[in-house]
Amino acid sequence: MYDFTALVTCLVILFYFFTSIRVARARAAFKIGPPAISGNPEFERVFRVQMNTLEWLPIFLPSLWLFAVYVSDKYAALAGLVWIVGRILYMTGYEKAVEKRRPGFLIQSLATGVLLLGSLGTIVWRLM
Repeated sequence: MYDFTALVTCLVILFYFFTSIRVARARAAFKIGPPAISGNPEFERVFRVQMNTLEWLPIFLPSLWLFAVYVSDKYAALAGLVWIVGRILYMTGYEKAVEKRRPGFLIQSLATGVLLLGSLGTIVWRLM
């Protein structure tokens, strides 16, 4: 069973849902009606956090699950928690200034890289 990875996956989905709610609230606060995605720099930063999270999900989630299956459920979940922390730092940094998003981006990128390369390496090793 992959209980830890499943739990982290639920947390990731909740985080993405949270970013979606933030975009809806920012639209109302800054009077940016759909389908517009620009017009206020603060809104644009909130929107980009959600979109960047969405852009990373198709890379992160398969890597998370492959790592859980081929390497370790607990270590996959741990890397997944690091990814969430990175996304939170990305979000809070981006709220302040565009330049402050980098530390969180680096953390979540590294977590994803560990998951992807760890699972790929294990799969290739098993095939040999």
